[in-house]
Formats: sequence, structure tokens, C-alpha cells
Amino acid sequence: MIAEMRREDFKIMSDVKTIEELKANLICIIGDLYKLFTKGSNAAQDAILECISGAIILLYVLGGRLGYSHLEIDEEMKKKLKLGIIEEDGIEKDGKDLSKLYNHLKDRN
Repeated sequence: MIAEMRREDFKIMSDVKTIEELKANLICIIGDLYKLFTKGSNAAQDAILECISGAIILLYVLGGRLGYSHLEIDEEMKKKLKLGIIEEDGIEKDGKDLSKLYNHLKDRN
């Protein structure tokens, strides 16, 4: 029983460490993204795409480690996007960005 509890405690500690690493990596990627925005060169464009895709991956993995499925995350995003569309958020008014993303998520499921 004691050995089993210790293995369970180790697993919890390992999960906490992984979650903290994911959070730290996300902060680093966001920092890198801010730095790249100041450069404005063509070379930075590929790196910007890498940062954006990396952040999205980290957020999905972090959500999974916190107990949410990818589908749950997608569904929550769709709810938020739909609300922004209905409330005519400024980003939506400016270029229909929320509608485009909502349709992308809807079409891939």
C-alpha cells in the first residue's frame, strides 16, 4: 500500500513538473513571437508561423494534461467564437476573423 502511494505521488509530481514545463515553454514562445514582430523581415515570417503553431500545440497538450480532450477544447473555442460572432466583436466586424476560424474548426470535425 505504501509503495503504491509513493508511485502515485511520483506520478502526480511528474505531472505537475510537466505542466510547469509546458507553461514555461508557452511563455518563451510568446516572448519569441514578440521579438519577431519587431524584426519585420521575410526571414521572421517563417519563425512567426513556427511560434504560432508551437503555441497552439503547447496549449492543446497543456489542456490534455489538465484533463481536457482536444474535442472539448475545440468545442469550447467554437462556443467562444460563436458568441463573439453574435455579439459582433470588433475583430469580427473588421475582417470576419472569428467566422473564418469558427468555420475552420467546424469543417475539420
